[in-house]
Amino acid sequence: MKNAILIAGGTGNLGGKIINALLERGAEVRMVVRSDSDATKWATFEQRGVQVIPVDMSSVEELTKACTGVSCVVSALQGLHDVIVDTQARLLEAAVAAGVPRFIPSDYATDFTKIPVGANRNFDLRREFHTHIDKAPIAATTIFNGCFAELLAYNIPPLDANNKTIGYWGDDIDWHVDYSTMDDTAAYTAAAALDASTPRYLRIASFQISPKELVTLASELTKSTFSLAPMGSLDGLAAYIKSEREAHPDGENALYPDWQNAQYMHGMFSVHHDALDNNRYPDVTFTSAAQFLGAILH
Repeated sequence: MKNAILIAGGTGNLGGKIINALLERGAEVRMVVRSDSDATKWATFEQRGVQVIPVDMSSVEELTKACTGVSCVVSALQGLHDVIVDTQARLLEAAVAAGVPRFIPSDYATDFTKIPVGANRNFDLRREFHTHIDKAPIAATTIFNGCFAELLAYNIPPLDANNKTIGYWGDDIDWHVDYSTMDDTAAYTAAAALDASTPRYLRIASFQISPKELVTLASELTKSTFSLAPMGSLDGLAAYIKSEREAHPDGENALYPDWQNAQYMHGMFSVHHDALDNNRYPDVTFTSAAQFLGAILH
């Protein structure tokens, strides 16, 4: 039981990286997949020794069998209410029924405990799931990694390499945003999954960097001139989000409508980690801002 980990959502980008990190640590990995899923999505993992278990994700009984004998269930599921709340609740029920001691939910985000209810739809779904997990007789650990650093490669604010601008909201150019690469997040999650005792929350960041520092670093790395691009106030951004959400109700059925993406931006410039738990696992090496930006600015 010590090194057996079950993961849900392993066919996704982050989930697959978590599986790779677990395998590197010598863990026994089980992976639940929908019984009707495409086998090509998990064939490589099976070839590497991962036990792939097709299940009816609506069946607590089948999920319980899959969870039996594992030390931690890790969720990397992505979706809306039917997945983040309903499916995870069934997975949680199964983990408890199977006697699994620990559960890591699919949070991986800015610390939404500091964000008001209603400010971010996708965070609210995770907050709703927490009402289930915090009542369950199981040790839960949420990993808050800030935002994924890969956002910086999209040529949109906060980093638009095409136009050589660093966009930001609010009036604090020294505000430090938490960024974590997917690889770093996965490596840390794997370490936490194999740790017999973890706190309710773990907060990490590959690097914390301000708009002002981004300008300096991007300019140095590219030997060109980047400049700050103020995007407006946080109140103005909140008003925009409200207006866009009301104007596009179909977005309620989409995972990442434009107004939801704007909600993520609002969170990035509203809260950040005051302290980090990076040092909990000394063998996890975090990517620096210079390393990450050096790889994407070319």
